[in-house]
Amino acid sequence: QICLSLVKLLFYLAHSPLGSIVLLDFQPRQFVMVDGNLKVTDMDDASTEELSCKEDNDCTLDFPTKSFPLKCSVVGKCEGINEKKNLFNAYRYFFTYLLPHSAPPALRPFLSDILNATGDLRYGINETLNAFEKVLHLYKSGLYLQKRSLLLKDYISLEGFRAVEGEDYKCWPSYSHLGCLLSVHSAEEAASICNSQSQCQSFIVTQRRTWTGRPLALFQSSLTDLIPDANAVVYIKRSASPGERL
Repeated sequence: QICLSLVKLLFYLAHSPLGSIVLLDFQPRQFVMVDGNLKVTDMDDASTEELSCKEDNDCTLDFPTKSFPLKCSVVGKCEGINEKKNLFNAYRYFFTYLLPHSAPPALRPFLSDILNATGDLRYGINETLNAFEKVLHLYKSGLYLQKRSLLLKDYISLEGFRAVEGEDYKCWPSYSHLGCLLSVHSAEEAASICNSQSQCQSFIVTQRRTWTGRPLALFQSSLTDLIPDANAVVYIKRSASPGERL
């Protein structure tokens, strides 16, 4: 969410009515999340000036660990230098820390491609935004899920009840510090996750949603407490012992 919001912001800056805008003091502390969108808190160090040049050798974009040769345009400006500077800063301050973590395994190669392409500045901001939106579409639609045998048949469904949320086993990247609360596309994906965790004996797909509209599923190691809930369904492993099932 943070990276996609940042890319949308940089896309606007690259195509703004004032021209391509560069953030000269590009640091995480200069941004804040407002209603799920990343905002710049200080525009004092923003500039529309692009480096003047006479030849391509005048257009090297330097960072502490990398340098990138750019082209000198016919009007004597380094082509795309503001856009590329913003994008590489996004890569080194945000993408490298956020993209490799917590994504479903099937989506990680797509995020690695974005990471590598922006780290080498092979992607411009247009290509980067398209790549992020493709990943978001795969994530929201569930198209990233591999076709497999139906796992939900290995579970008993108990309608009209939900488990009491409390401290239980932890998992990564849980939305709750008390237990294992994960985003899923469907109950079938939740069953796959539960099967992959040795502690998991049951799960419930809650009514809560993430920013992408995906529901949160709570995974538990036992069913000590159930309370009535007309809108809920508890899924219990058939392999669980009778004491854990009832």
